[in-house]
Amino acid sequence: MTVDPVLDLVFERLTEAPPALVWTAWTDPEQLKQWFTPAPWTTVACAIDLRPGGRFATTMRSPEGADMPNEGCYLEVEPERRLTWTSALGPDFRPIAIGPNLPFHFTATIVLEPHGAGTKYTAIVRHGDQAARDQHEAMGFHDGWGAAWDQLVALLKR
Repeated sequence: MTVDPVLDLVFERLTEAPPALVWTAWTDPEQLKQWFTPAPWTTVACAIDLRPGGRFATTMRSPEGADMPNEGCYLEVEPERRLTWTSALGPDFRPIAIGPNLPFHFTATIVLEPHGAGTKYTAIVRHGDQAARDQHEAMGFHDGWGAAWDQLVALLKR
């Protein structure tokens, strides 16, 4: 996969957890709800239909109690290796309109690579134009994904 620094945001980390555990944290709705949204926000709902064309939906709740539903569609599912979804499509590849909770569309890929006994984790989030990429970065992409990552690692250590 080619990364375009003008259009894409990248987040990389290492963990001692094996790829199978990281994969399960991404694909089991009950586990995903425990770490996916940076605190003090929470993920209060998650639906996963783990297949190309399948639904990936979450509802995030703000500290004030406002819910923000997010709908997406899986594009690639390679167990314990690669997971790709997009906010531009809903289940069965149905296009989704831009709305108040979604100022731009993106496509995200999670790549899991064995690294010793652990995992090299790479998230690549692709955008259609530089304005969307810059907006996503300004919204706190790196801090948000970093906080969620820390929560994921804490979950895996339990």
